Amino acid sequence: MEVIKQLRHRQIRDIVGRQPIRTQHELAAALRERGFRVTQATVSRDIGEMGLVKANHDGGTVYELPIGTADAEASPEQKLRDLIAGLPLDIREAGMLLVIRAVPGSAHAIAAALDRCHWPEVVGSLAGDDTLFVAFSDSASLRRISDKIERLATV
Repeated sequence: MEVIKQLRHRQIRDIVGRQPIRTQHELAAALRERGFRVTQATVSRDIGEMGLVKANHDGGTVYELPIGTADAEASPEQKLRDLIAGLPLDIREAGMLLVIRAVPGSAHAIAAALDRCHWPEVVGSLAGDDTLFVAFSDSASLRRISDKIERLATV
């Protein structure tokens, strides 16, 4: 499976696990908010490939993961690891910034996962299409998180 599709499927799992998604259009909009360029047709294929099911919820139906696939129990760090493991990442220091280059379309998802880790060393992050910047207040914090991200990516 191509890398972008894997990233998109991971985000779909996260989205439907966090919020009620009633339509394919809602799911496409949620993916666009996370930086993915998708069409309704792509989302429809993803739903079929992932085996998402419709379930009754608060008087309506919402998409859910098939039983046994939810990862709600995973820690934010584990979710970041799942997202970046095996991805080709180029991690470089630039002053008090960590510059991470990844595959096109993946930077926003990586930044969001990194933000959910709530690491105190991280001052903030900014993502484009394939590049993300992570800001630090000191070089020791930068090196600690850089090492941690490299370890997570190679597991």
